[in-house]
Amino acid sequence: MKMQKEQNKFCSKCKTHTVQAVSIYKKGKDRATAQGARRHAEDKRGYGGQKFPELKRTAKTTKKIRLRYTCKTCQRQTMKEGIRMRKLEIQP
Repeated sequence: MKMQKEQNKFCSKCKTHTVQAVSIYKKGKDRATAQGARRHAEDKRGYGGQKFPELKRTAKTTKKIRLRYTCKTCQRQTMKEGIRMRKLEIQP
């Protein structure tokens, strides 16, 4: 799917339609010292195997792509729910 780099969209801070830049949201790196990661590592240790089954192969051929909109006037960022597609191309 092809999408424009800028869109006219409603900004909740400006309370009007403004030009907003579109970018693809990418998840940051997980922290190894986070409580959930430490708890999961503890469950995997020792005898008894995995607590949850390891995923051998994925069933889906597409991923959900989240879009991040940045208002050009006030720099407020908003996110849109993920759209399931193979590839997203942002055009200038």
